[in-house]
Formats: sequence, C-alpha cells, structure tokens
Amino acid sequence: MVENLLKKHSLRITDVRKKVLYCFVEKDVAWSHADIEARLTKEYDRVTIYRTLNSFLEKGLLHKVFDDSGVAKFALCKHNCNEHQHNDNHIHFKCEVCSKVICFHDMEIPHLPVLKGFTIHQVNLLVQGICSECQEG
Repeated sequence: MVENLLKKHSLRITDVRKKVLYCFVEKDVAWSHADIEARLTKEYDRVTIYRTLNSFLEKGLLHKVFDDSGVAKFALCKHNCNEHQHNDNHIHFKCEVCSKVICFHDMEIPHLPVLKGFTIHQVNLLVQGICSECQEG
C-alpha cells in the first residue's frame, strides 16, 4: 500500500519514505517530526526525516495539523490532494488523555463568511475531548 501511495504522488520509492509513510498508514493519527524521529531514530537522522515529511507535504500526501501544543503535526491526506491543491478542510480532534490528534475526514469545517478586504487561505478547527480508546480503558 505505501508503495502505491508513493507512486500515486510521483515520489521515488526509498526505504526511508516507505518507513515514514508506514507510520501514518499503520496508525491513522497525526504525527510530529519528533514522533517519527523517536520511532525511526536508529535508522535515519532528523534531517532525513524532516526532508521526507516536507516532500510528502509538497506532493499532497500529508497535510499539516495544528493543535494547542504549538508543534506542527502531519496526517495523511484522504481527499485526492496533490502538489497543486490540498483539500483537507476537515475537523481535527485532540484527545485530552492520550494527546493523539485524529482527522475527522468526513466532518468538513463549516463555511465562514469573510469580511470585505480579507482573504482566507487556510482554516483550522481543533475539537478537544476524550477519544473512544481512552473512554474504554
């Protein structure tokens, strides 16, 4: 599956790209650079991971997620994003117990009226609460 995603986004298939992308496919949550680095630290240095994440972002494979921690996280794009356009106008949920950030891909951010003279480039909506896993355990 990861190789197909890399091909679909015109990215060369390398070991580091496969392993970084597998993190996102395996657990459908947002990952920070530090999260990926901690998982792959013995194999790849922080610069290699940083460049990999940026190439995924530029090609529309990942989108940035902002939460209240101030640390940028990344999540898989699910709406046919590409290098020219991101279509990730959905709500993000952050669990107050485990701190996971999850994309609610099917819950679009409502349209916001724009004041005259303003142009909106990006809208982020973060909902906080307790995820289903933390409620069960």
